[in-house]
Amino acid sequence: MIETEEHKALRAAVAALGKRHGRDYVREDLWSEAAKLGYLGVNLPEEYGGGGGGIAELSIVLEELGAAGCPLLMMVVSPAICGTVIARFGTDAQKHAWLPALADGTRTMAFGITEPDAGSNSHRITTTARRDPDTGDWLLTGRKVFISGVDIADATLIVGRTEDSRTGRLKPCLFIVPRDAEGFTRRQIDMELQAAEKQFELVLDDVRLPADALVGDEDAGLLQLFAGLNPERIMTAAFAIGMGRYALGRAVEYARDRAVWNTPIGAHQAIAHPLAQAHIDLELARLMMQKAAHLYDAGDDVGAGEAANMAKYAAGEACVRAVDQAVHTLGGNGLTREFGLASLITASRVARIAPVSREMILNYVSHQTLGLPKSY
Repeated sequence: MIETEEHKALRAAVAALGKRHGRDYVREDLWSEAAKLGYLGVNLPEEYGGGGGGIAELSIVLEELGAAGCPLLMMVVSPAICGTVIARFGTDAQKHAWLPALADGTRTMAFGITEPDAGSNSHRITTTARRDPDTGDWLLTGRKVFISGVDIADATLIVGRTEDSRTGRLKPCLFIVPRDAEGFTRRQIDMELQAAEKQFELVLDDVRLPADALVGDEDAGLLQLFAGLNPERIMTAAFAIGMGRYALGRAVEYARDRAVWNTPIGAHQAIAHPLAQAHIDLELARLMMQKAAHLYDAGDDVGAGEAANMAKYAAGEACVRAVDQAVHTLGGNGLTREFGLASLITASRVARIAPVSREMILNYVSHQTLGLPKSY
């Protein structure tokens, strides 16, 4: 897809911001400046202080920050998932309470779906919400795991399940849970991954929420859930492409400057060709990401679902290969703190694993796109 002049200008402006902060960025400072420049809420409605754009614009912001070595992971969660869900399905009160603050960066929201016994299978989510018949309040009980940024988020959008009064079956619903809600506790998970945003296990022990903590329609179920999950996949692709571009850029710079036997190592095809291939893979992944964003912003949720999964798969694979080749290009220097690539070996794997594994994406494509029978 050929980018518009507006998108090119946005990309250039964000790249300049990223370059100013660089790999040694302070997350809070970058978050604040990106918010003041209007980048955090570029996808949110103008009437609530956003930019009036879509996931296409937000993905450009995250990709360019990642390419500069300073990705903001909470962009995937706060404006992309939570902001989108509230903008599409929230009540007027929820929109006024959250969207302007998400857009200007003064408030952030985390997203809680994954559980210890329900990874990719959202149908096995056991976090349940029941009504208090006397007050109309909701009572949430359950556990979540690998939830990003809960310590810095003002609230967490929790995926729970309520009982359908007609069938007795559980259906997914979304609840806004304030950080300081009674019975809502968190434990930081000790990760090898080096990131500004921490990971947490959450426990909800009869957390009492007012009736208006429910986002959208109690009967909308999966429609509302996937309104957030498709942007999450697109933004994860942007995160991965940015990281891959950063690693590739460092490797290309090194290959130009590093001379052995009076010749830059980048002149040798054994070095140059894998780097060229990494660039091609990243560009192809970006094309699918742009297609997915275009479909989503156009309101084609079904088409966006397929493209978003493919984009996330392609970007994750391209990122891992780019980082691996970058480290290999630098040799021993690729493992030093000075060059800052070694930590990306672990970080790049995230795009293969989260928010859904590449195997589950292959399952999706095989039975949704190719029409093959399910194996599960």
